[in-house]
Amino acid sequence: MSRRRRKKLPTELVRATIESLSHDGRGIAHIDGKVTFIARALPGEEVMFRYTSKRGKFDEGDAIEVLQASPQRIEPRCPHFGVCGGCSLQHLSPADQIAAKQERLLENLQHLGKVTPGEVLPPLTATPWGYRRKARLGVKYMRREQVVRVGFREKHSAFLTDAKQCDVLHEVIASRLTAFGELVNRLSVRDKIPQIEVAVGDAHTALVFRHLEPLSEEDEQQLCAFGESHQLGIFVQPKGPKTVRRLWPETDSDFRLHYELPEYNVDIQFQPTDFTQVNAELNRAMIDQTMALLDIQKEDRVLDLFCGLGNFSLPLARKAGAVVGVEGEASLVERARENAQNNGISNVAFYAADLNGDLAAEPWYGEGFNKLLLDPPRSGAPVVVEKLPQPLPQRIVYVSCDPATLARDAGILVKQHGYTLVSAGVMDMFPHTAHVESIALFEKR
Repeated sequence: MSRRRRKKLPTELVRATIESLSHDGRGIAHIDGKVTFIARALPGEEVMFRYTSKRGKFDEGDAIEVLQASPQRIEPRCPHFGVCGGCSLQHLSPADQIAAKQERLLENLQHLGKVTPGEVLPPLTATPWGYRRKARLGVKYMRREQVVRVGFREKHSAFLTDAKQCDVLHEVIASRLTAFGELVNRLSVRDKIPQIEVAVGDAHTALVFRHLEPLSEEDEQQLCAFGESHQLGIFVQPKGPKTVRRLWPETDSDFRLHYELPEYNVDIQFQPTDFTQVNAELNRAMIDQTMALLDIQKEDRVLDLFCGLGNFSLPLARKAGAVVGVEGEASLVERARENAQNNGISNVAFYAADLNGDLAAEPWYGEGFNKLLLDPPRSGAPVVVEKLPQPLPQRIVYVSCDPATLARDAGILVKQHGYTLVSAGVMDMFPHTAHVESIALFEKR
């Protein structure tokens, strides 16, 4: 079988005028009438770029020289920006980043959902550096150099960025990438560890080492010694998530991952591989915003779908009469129940259910709720918004991590169920990336 030959890319630089910003943070230009996405370029700029790929419907390139810079352009803080795949917008000021994300949200609502919010909410922002508490760091043994590299992958590449510092990561781990690599390099399975998952709580930090071959006794001793020296919890994972076990410290009393929501007198415990919001400061602001938009009163019955560990459910229960939280992952539901008990919250109930399945048969479905919170994954909540619990909730707050699926679901709520899109706005959960987190309020007409 003959293989299709890859087109040879032009080596010379090409001049381009950048017209707008794409959903993933690249500049958009038209070269000979063809759409071209150019990394590290901003709207209004004149750049010289080099092609990185040519496709049927569009081409891709990388800006090599900026001939006329946008007034929005700033000097990236990280020397690896443009190579590392962790960030895509460090050349744009944080204020302009969030403005671009807001524009993208409104465009999606208008063009995909055919809806317009009555009010555009002020953006929610937080500290743009050292915010990231959750990360999966790639690990690679460089056989020729006999070193281990740890970090984020390069853009469109399987190679890892050779960085000693990452300023978007929480300060506990930001400067320890080299130390992590030196640790792995001392292990007998140095070439069989593809990933380190990081989870940072308010008081402790956990490292989960994924290993494809069994660790020796000496390997485990090395990991434990590192954990004790740096005061980091050490976990290992030979296979799936259920195989995760802690090596150091040995006793539960010495190690507890948790984060506090002091405004609601709530403390949430979690395991290293559990889903938690990566940005603790923004998460607290997001919860406050949600509570205000739902206008929680003592007589309210609130349904929290895609509730996870109880990040929203438990604060809601402090204010509402009753809360029901529903989540698809049974282990998170169990953790949510434990968190409710640990916080002495008795007016909340948690259920495990497939929220993309038949909801009408679920025991909570017909209990009657006057307010609804949705916090779905990137795929959105198409099944839920098609078949809302009856009677219809008077207020719905939708927290989204993808403006396109929010727009789709917003169209259904407005056109099929008679809701009004009262307000919507963006939240900068992931500064310096093109990721758009947003929040919207719907009221029944």
